Amino acid sequence: MSRVRSSLDARGLAAYAANQCNHMFPDREPLSADGLAPAVHVALERLEHCFSHVDNKYFFDGEQAVFNHLHGDQYAMWLYLLSNELFRQGGPAGACSKLFLLNKALHGVDAFYEVELPSVFLLVHPLGTVLGRGNYSDFFVAYQRCGVGSNNDVYPTFGKHVTLRPGSAVLGACTIGDHCQIATESLVLDRDLPDHTLYIGGPKTATLKRQDKPYPLWRV
Repeated sequence: MSRVRSSLDARGLAAYAANQCNHMFPDREPLSADGLAPAVHVALERLEHCFSHVDNKYFFDGEQAVFNHLHGDQYAMWLYLLSNELFRQGGPAGACSKLFLLNKALHGVDAFYEVELPSVFLLVHPLGTVLGRGNYSDFFVAYQRCGVGSNNDVYPTFGKHVTLRPGSAVLGACTIGDHCQIATESLVLDRDLPDHTLYIGGPKTATLKRQDKPYPLWRV
């Protein structure tokens, strides 16, 4: 049982998401709170594990994880977790798609329910962010307008503690090492980065600097 301090309980979260989807997508296959309930309970446990690693009072109050359904970044993360958990449990593709599209409509974030984000990740103002089918590791951070995608059907692989700053993108056959940051408006294309790298620029203009300072918002 999840111990997260939530603004809505599990039943309320299930009903809330179902009502939102049914309002947004009023077709002949409405979602129900009962249908979402099994995924909600497990998704809350995953959320607790994720939020408990964030060193921010709005995510962890010093004693327990905190979830507010009216906190935009948190709810974007929640809708991803819920849609992904429903998919893992073999839920209907239509219901998974509605949760994914609801997240896209509300927050402008494209994190498809089949994409496996790591157990510990953070979305920061993720408007316009697209997270494709890369191989992700824990302590992954994405800001607004970030992109993870393929080149010639090959997707990137990320080590632990990777941060994508606003407007950055990682595409193609890339292996990004641990403790790397991709600077604002930078593009990594078919290139590997060693651990502790700050990458600035584009494929033809890139500057690589040693990055020793850890990202400041993790409890580790």
